Amino acid sequence: MDKLKKVLNGSDSAEDGGPLSEVIEGTSLGWGTRVKGFLACFAAGIICSILGVCFLWIPKRGLILFAIFYSIGNISSIGSTLFLMGPVKQCKKMFEPTRLVATIVMLWKKAALALIFCVLQFFAMAWYSISYIPFARDAVIKCFSTCMA
Repeated sequence: MDKLKKVLNGSDSAEDGGPLSEVIEGTSLGWGTRVKGFLACFAAGIICSILGVCFLWIPKRGLILFAIFYSIGNISSIGSTLFLMGPVKQCKKMFEPTRLVATIVMLWKKAALALIFCVLQFFAMAWYSISYIPFARDAVIKCFSTCMA
């Protein structure tokens, strides 16, 4: 946990060859700026997607508004991870074994199960996104394991 705090505060050296050095190579933005950009785009994406789901129940135009807002939300959420890793590295890494299940759930769509998959897609996108933040998955797992114990 101390390592995560050091990395997020920027006090961990990127020259040690760890995961942070790989992230820093991906873009010229500073780590704090990248995390803020990620959080802003991810939050905007979730808000747009939730609005889209709410618009589903509006008569006549609800389906069109759902498609527009939900698509914008997904594009914003997926685009948010570009702040963390950069587009080329992200495309290379999204099919690695540690991210494969989250990638498949994020990309797979079924009309009859749209609402269930919307919720699953939020969780998959969050899990996929935090895979680019060093030690974030470990912190989330530890947090949930202490809450469930």
